[in-house]
Amino acid sequence: MKKVLVLYYSQSGQLKDVINSFISKLPDSEIQVDLKAIEPIEKYPFPWKFYEFSQEFPEAVLLEGHEVKEIENLEDDYDLIILGYTIWFLAPSSPIVGFLKSEQAKKIFNNKPVITVIACRDMWVMAQEKMKTLLNDLNANLIDNVALTDQGKGIYSFITTPKWLMTGNKDPFWFFPPAGILQSDIDNASRFGQRLNKVLKEDKEKEGKALLTGLEAVNVNGKLIASEIIATRSSKIWAKIINFFGKKNTFGRKFAVTIYAMFLVVLVFTIVPLNILVRKILNKFQKEKLTELEKKYEQPSGR
Repeated sequence: MKKVLVLYYSQSGQLKDVINSFISKLPDSEIQVDLKAIEPIEKYPFPWKFYEFSQEFPEAVLLEGHEVKEIENLEDDYDLIILGYTIWFLAPSSPIVGFLKSEQAKKIFNNKPVITVIACRDMWVMAQEKMKTLLNDLNANLIDNVALTDQGKGIYSFITTPKWLMTGNKDPFWFFPPAGILQSDIDNASRFGQRLNKVLKEDKEKEGKALLTGLEAVNVNGKLIASEIIATRSSKIWAKIINFFGKKNTFGRKFAVTIYAMFLVVLVFTIVPLNILVRKILNKFQKEKLTELEKKYEQPSGR
């Protein structure tokens, strides 16, 4: 009997739907699947209010994590771990980070093959690099990564995602598409579980190699990599500045995040469009380099 542990933290419910689809064709009489939701001790609201959401920025960016409850009724040993997470401010969500820094995670993940599953906007590459470090610290072996991204690509998601987070409304408006991942993409995630059902019975997870190659597990947009790197560096600087102004729910923290929000609005409507234009020009002369970067960040699963 193969034993698979599936862990996730889903605030809006979208990642939960992705995970349920992912594993829908995985369990049978030979494969046991334990599905466990990670629960913060102090629960987060959904939809968010502006200051509740924005004040999470420094801790998320700096990977400080959020304290979570210990997961109960686990087996002593698992053959494979599937970890589902979302992106907060270009980093793994704080509850996920909090769990991965816990004593329980050290026992569960040690020397285990891991598959990460991401549901987010189209900027997830730098967050996954941070996830690789967190898993490496646990002596875990990342063998696959799956990333499902919002239907509203690029600059559209700068508007549609915050609207969804603040109102709970994913519907399209004006010329903007709906927020979130296409339902057809969520449904089609079952192909990954179907593949795992086959390869686990062949003990392939013991080889330490990717199991989901050829299933279009990830699709990195090389044109966004430079923007992600710049945004990640900028976020770290702003996180330290905001922390300097005070802790959560203080006037100083609220003042600092207000200034940062104003900075982002100006950025989105001025620098970002200009950067997109410049990148389009530069990318024409960097096709080989972009292709190499895409292949690098699409590992270990690839397309």
